[in-house]
Amino acid sequence: MADLFSDEWMKSYMERWNAEQELAEKLAAIQFNSVIGYGFDGEESPRGVLVVENGYAVNAGSFQGEDLNWDLRATPENWGKWMKKPPGMMGLGIAYTSRKLKFNLGDYAAMIKDPRMAGPFIKSFAVMGQA
Repeated sequence: MADLFSDEWMKSYMERWNAEQELAEKLAAIQFNSVIGYGFDGEESPRGVLVVENGYAVNAGSFQGEDLNWDLRATPENWGKWMKKPPGMMGLGIAYTSRKLKFNLGDYAAMIKDPRMAGPFIKSFAVMGQA
């Protein structure tokens, strides 16, 4: 397995993202576009980036200074835990309020209140575990 959020890992994640109907197709239905950074809490920049256009990931790799819409951070241990056992809505809420999952950019509250986005967001953790 490639290092978490490395260029190789992000490209694998992109493939898994696009293959998962609960992610790509659901987000395509709402014309979701975003540049999402992933990384570790306490680091200056994210390590990986995923570019999503109309629900589908069109580019992925190491972070190269892209303008982000979302920047998600957690410790390597928490990322690993969520990839093995993806959080549900309650677990995600607890992770957010306890600051185990940080949104350096992006509006968590708006996203989680919209079931068209919340479901796919939760599904993204399961897909991470396949990358």
